Amino acid sequence: MHNSAMKSCMKLFFSTLVMAVALSPLPVYAVESVTPATNPPATVYVIPIQGVIERGLVYVVRRGIHQAIDQGASRIIFDMDTPGGRVDSAEDILQATAGLDIPTCTFVNPNAISAGAIIAMGTDAIYMAPHGRIGDAMPIAISPWGAPQPMPENLEEKTVSYVASLIRSAAQRKNHDPQLAEKMVRRETEYRIGDLVIAPSNQLLTLTSEEAERLVGPKDNQRPLLSSGTVRDIPALLKHLDLQDARVVTIEITPAEKMARYIEMMSILFLAGGLLALYAEFKTPGFGVFGFTGIILLAIWFWGHHIAGLAGLGELVLFLTGAILLGIEIFAIPGFGVTGITGITLILISILSAMVPSQPSIPYLPALPSTRYWQEALNTLGIAILTSGVLMFLLSRFLPYTPGFKHLSLDKTLPPSDGFTGAYTEPSMVGQHGVADTPLQPGGFGSFGNRRLSVISQGAFIEKGTAIEVAEVQGNRIVVHSVNG
Repeated sequence: MHNSAMKSCMKLFFSTLVMAVALSPLPVYAVESVTPATNPPATVYVIPIQGVIERGLVYVVRRGIHQAIDQGASRIIFDMDTPGGRVDSAEDILQATAGLDIPTCTFVNPNAISAGAIIAMGTDAIYMAPHGRIGDAMPIAISPWGAPQPMPENLEEKTVSYVASLIRSAAQRKNHDPQLAEKMVRRETEYRIGDLVIAPSNQLLTLTSEEAERLVGPKDNQRPLLSSGTVRDIPALLKHLDLQDARVVTIEITPAEKMARYIEMMSILFLAGGLLALYAEFKTPGFGVFGFTGIILLAIWFWGHHIAGLAGLGELVLFLTGAILLGIEIFAIPGFGVTGITGITLILISILSAMVPSQPSIPYLPALPSTRYWQEALNTLGIAILTSGVLMFLLSRFLPYTPGFKHLSLDKTLPPSDGFTGAYTEPSMVGQHGVADTPLQPGGFGSFGNRRLSVISQGAFIEKGTAIEVAEVQGNRIVVHSVNG
């Protein structure tokens, strides 16, 4: 192995190791802000559901629920303000709340749109801030880059049917009106109570706080349409629930967790960018900006998934082991075999496993295998590889001709007629006999008299100690074959 290649490989490994250790500390847990109370009769946990609903948020919600259970909380309040998000993440939160013995309620403060409305239906009671809104839960398709895109008609009906059943099931479990819940997903049917039309056909249901708390039904048995009341803020809600003297524990999302949520949402960009930068580094001499960029992007990717509760240290160890094996295969072992395949396999497994959620109580271990999680991970990895592959092709095609790249390579022609040669040639070596000093697979070393030269076989593997003959000489490339055929 050339010294320069060895140095580049070692720099890549140690840089990756340092960045990984620096950016993947022990698990970071969200800070709890505790409102003190004198002899509190009860404990209330407030869990924020803020911003876009995605997998990083699921981990925070699960962790808050587990802590509430451990502390014997008397109520869990979801402080919600969301435009919606991933349906699968909303379903994960519904599953986390489904079997709870602790009463739950959602405080719509002020928006519970789309996936937020689905989660709200899975709690025992819904309260809303003034001018709050809840509803509009019809699913839409989102491209890998975050832009809405149309769905085929057959796929749209299948998706809408699934989400409608999901929100109906949540509503039935918590004694909310399932037909009202389904009207937030389906626009075709009319929703009415008696002679009162709540939402006409061809219109999705979205309720304001005033509309959601109005009384409906027979005069002798009226009930709120959806909301149990409109309150100004969390303290007002606690007073309404007769919990104003309770010990309140608010789960606060740390800046690291907030950043990790954005990293997880842009997972494909970080992953594809890291792979692309490392490819560019291997195509350029030495070790420089491309290598460090690739290391930083992948380190940030792993760190974000680690803080979001997706990746543990196990995935990081697998990735580094795979990178080491791949480096050994590329720079130290001629050809490509078991070591390289094992290295690539470990890297792919680590990346896939890093996108599968882990349990809050065991942050270093992935959750039990789930077809949905692994399928999503495969889709993300496939898109990242496809994206980086297209960009790699474009880079290999056009990068050498860019002004910034030209100074790294010599494009001046030095013809032999002017006295320049690329290497010393010795055509008289053709036909000389020697012995293979190392296995030739196909490169290695051979001895010819008192000279030990770098040689390459004509394609077949040649064992050490085999008699060889020089077949041709091309510059400093000496091609040999076995004397015994």
